[in-house]
Amino acid sequence: MGFDMQQMQSLLGQAKRQYEELRAKMARTSVEATAGAGMVAVKMSGDKQVQEIRLDPEVVKSDPEMLPDLIKAAVNEASRQVDELLRQELGSTLGGFGAGLPGLF
Repeated sequence: MGFDMQQMQSLLGQAKRQYEELRAKMARTSVEATAGAGMVAVKMSGDKQVQEIRLDPEVVKSDPEMLPDLIKAAVNEASRQVDELLRQELGSTLGGFGAGLPGLF
């Protein structure tokens, strides 16, 4: 039983195609997270690009000092949601193998 270079190249090509498909799927996906009981909402794509930020005008008027913290909290939560979505997608693509890799995200 020797090393089969053709088989290795075929497997690498297949992995690359799956990676590109997953990347495209994640870019088409979006998540939404809120903070401050919905006073700040962030919509983020699956490739972690912030697409939209909505602010309740009341939070801007009543507590402008709190606004940066609420924005950060909503962005961080959206990022966690993207990570979880990617974990799930990898788990189904890799048959559960990727879900158990510590430090993957």
